[in-house]
Amino acid sequence: MSEEKKNKITMSQINELIAALQEVLPTKRYLHTLGVAYLAAGIAMAYGKNPRKAMVAGLLHDCAKCLPDEEILAQCMTYGLPVAEIEQKQPFLLHGKLGAWYAEHKYGISDEKILDAIRFHTTGRPGMTFLEKNIYISDYIEIGRKQPTAPPLEELRQMVFTDIDRAVYYAAKNTVDYIVATTDADDLDNKLDSMTLETMNYYQEVCRHGK
Repeated sequence: MSEEKKNKITMSQINELIAALQEVLPTKRYLHTLGVAYLAAGIAMAYGKNPRKAMVAGLLHDCAKCLPDEEILAQCMTYGLPVAEIEQKQPFLLHGKLGAWYAEHKYGISDEKILDAIRFHTTGRPGMTFLEKNIYISDYIEIGRKQPTAPPLEELRQMVFTDIDRAVYYAAKNTVDYIVATTDADDLDNKLDSMTLETMNYYQEVCRHGK
């Protein structure tokens, strides 16, 4: 059996995931999850990519987020997931890694591209696949988000359909700028994940010079 057939996503599977997540997620998180999933599917279609894979990644991106920080950290240690020093101090950063573990072991997802999109959706990383970029930016701009950004969210929501790399850059830059502006300089290393900074720098160069 080919890898593509092995990882084929059916609408029945998607509907089962939606029903399962509705049972375990708080209402606000569930609505955010649906918003990310449908937006990611739309972005995928706009770029000629697989919308069902995007929807599954969107549905599961926050499947481990509603746990207390100490429980997220404890489960990551139990399952042997890598935990960086800053993730020990900021365990919420680990919900992507734990979410990828849940996606594979609790929800039966074997497609590594979907798992990576869940794993890296919080910080991003240099050289992301299209699916990783899609979930990263969909999480940032979904319709329930209201935070002030530069460019404004309305502009980013249009930009993503024509230049997803630029939208990813601005999302990473806004995250870095916000953390820097709201954190004491001597505490910055404890609050700013280096991967977010690397993501911003990488996509800045992509925007300047192309891939």
